[in-house]
Amino acid sequence: MAIGERINFFRRRCNLTMNALGQLLGFDEKGADVRIAQYENNSRKPKAELTQSMADVFGVVPEALTVPDIDTYKGLLHTLFTLEDIYGLTIDRIDDVTCLHLDKFVTQPGTNLWQYLDDWYSMKEKYIHGRITKEEYDHWRYNFPNDGTSVLTAKVPPESSL
Repeated sequence: MAIGERINFFRRRCNLTMNALGQLLGFDEKGADVRIAQYENNSRKPKAELTQSMADVFGVVPEALTVPDIDTYKGLLHTLFTLEDIYGLTIDRIDDVTCLHLDKFVTQPGTNLWQYLDDWYSMKEKYIHGRITKEEYDHWRYNFPNDGTSVLTAKVPPESSL
């Protein structure tokens, strides 16, 4: 999710209009909404100081607004929090194992995300059980979704020929 979508998400969460947010950030009343609209539609990117000010207004850390660096644990966690907001990804504990799953009340079965996760699970199972090689599994992952479709048209041999 781009920073503009995160700004919009938190602005709405705080029940602020674009104009009200802009004024809280020190923009002139006449152009405050235009300036915030530019950030929300990603035609302008706020500088670090402005991002910090927005975070302060929203009562969040700046990483909650920016596109996090998933090469750090902090950035990865904020990415997971964003996925919770958008797709209903949630954390749980099953048999003393912490796991992630989709909240069925947020992301309904039958949506592309559910299908894509099912496709991923199927491919991982094929790899684990030796029906495809690591190279085939990696090829599938790094080229997903080959042509915009699910595993049904991925360039992996059908299960019956494996």
